[in-house]
Amino acid sequence: MSEQRGTNRRRFLGLAVGAAAGLTACGSGEGEGQGRGPAASLSTRAPGGGTGTPAASRSAEAENGRPGNADWRITKAGPDQAIEGFADRVSVLPGESFGLNVSTTAPGFTVSAYRMGWYGGARARLVWKSDRLPGTKQPAFSVDQKTRTVRTKWSKSTTVDTTDWPEGCYLLRLDADGGAGQRYVPVTVRSRSAEGRTVVVNAVATWQAYNEWGGYNLYNGPTGGLPTRSLQVTFDRPYKYDDGAGLFLVYEAPLIALAEQLGIPLAYTTNVDVAADQAALQGATAVLSLGHDEYWSNEQRQHIAAARDAGSNLAILGANCCFRRVRFEPTELGPDRMVVCYKGAWKDDPGYKAGKPATTDFRSAPGADPESSLLGVIYDGYPVDAPYVVTNPGHWLLEGTGAKQGDSFPHLVGVEYDRVNTGFPTPRPIEILAHSPVVCDGRKSFADTAFYSTPGGAGVFASGTMRWVEALDAGTPEGGGDHGMDAKAGAFTRKVTENLLRTFAAGPAGEAHPAADNVAAVYGTPAGPPPKANAKR
Repeated sequence: MSEQRGTNRRRFLGLAVGAAAGLTACGSGEGEGQGRGPAASLSTRAPGGGTGTPAASRSAEAENGRPGNADWRITKAGPDQAIEGFADRVSVLPGESFGLNVSTTAPGFTVSAYRMGWYGGARARLVWKSDRLPGTKQPAFSVDQKTRTVRTKWSKSTTVDTTDWPEGCYLLRLDADGGAGQRYVPVTVRSRSAEGRTVVVNAVATWQAYNEWGGYNLYNGPTGGLPTRSLQVTFDRPYKYDDGAGLFLVYEAPLIALAEQLGIPLAYTTNVDVAADQAALQGATAVLSLGHDEYWSNEQRQHIAAARDAGSNLAILGANCCFRRVRFEPTELGPDRMVVCYKGAWKDDPGYKAGKPATTDFRSAPGADPESSLLGVIYDGYPVDAPYVVTNPGHWLLEGTGAKQGDSFPHLVGVEYDRVNTGFPTPRPIEILAHSPVVCDGRKSFADTAFYSTPGGAGVFASGTMRWVEALDAGTPEGGGDHGMDAKAGAFTRKVTENLLRTFAAGPAGEAHPAADNVAAVYGTPAGPPPKANAKR
């Protein structure tokens, strides 16, 4: 890990704390650290199932059977602005091209495209490398005075052709001449079809919401607080965090590595693409929302709800999911490259004035539609650091974990959490697997892991903690130490996630494993009333 990467991560953690300053209890900011490393060996048997390999998984197994390249990691980030860049497309289909806009103080640079996966623990494979390209220092950014949006006017440095690139999540590594610096640029080579596959949805809108490149994001501006934050942010700039990787390595890469290790048949897309194409999830066996997936458009939510209603399983492997309503707008580089979210200033949004939905919290007026009606759980607060407590050890998702009633896993609940709260719209039947006491800035509550089944047969799982994906690497040589999560937590979350992925890939999990509602038994009374107004900004 480079020293620069560590600095970026600490800045990201501090950003969440800064956003909370001066606000009311337990409800502002988010952000966590990072853990990476090979997962332990896993069995091939699904709970209650056989050991056969689905035909649709063979492509994933074949790809991950190829030699990996462990040298994908950045080891010398170099100073700020030594080299940085962004792609002019969030995603492309295999064989399509995209532009790469790069700024560097070096006379030249190369680009190496790494497909992220398992690859025997290497976690990436080098798919393509450019010739040496001429470097140039691009013009300084500007800031829109009305929306405080950071804008660049960078010229295209090269065009990248993805012919023969397999579908998947990629990090392009930029290497400046003479070891002057390195940065990542993420891009997704999305799948043409989700039919019969588990869909990984990269949460790029949330990555961008937290991206403080240029000094502004949807939380902070130069003053470090809300009054100078951006009202809309653009993909037409590099990512500041994790050497340009955004939030991908923290909240998404460990899950992708595990799923590909298991040979789960995967499809790949982004939330921008799900919002743009109502057929993007057609025929999917499951849809995965990963560790930090806070910012959704109305269209994304509608399309995921439709997939669930058609029998596609849904897994929420984080917390604070589907909390903010956003709108995508075009920039000079193309459609859907601006993320609009006015939050508390929604009345000032020209889009709202033109009749579009308010870009504020989903649970808030106007047009209140709490996320719990889709997820089963609802965001309850920040910040917490608490043990994860098992309360339903006989559940099929916990099969093979060895967990017993009351077993706990230190630090697995954090930094944000969700719970079942029937004071909000809650699908039934819903079954609580873990019920973890938390104290959020003096307020006692619970973080819940839950599973519900739908009339159409789908199963919906919610982990209830933002650290779930990070925990997959806990106790391995490369990950898990940021929050004190140990090897026991890592083994537990990997096994539960294996059970989840295998069962969800097999078909409608709510039909195979109908939820046995236990809310009254767990809470003793209805799980409400609604908490006081949330103070997230």
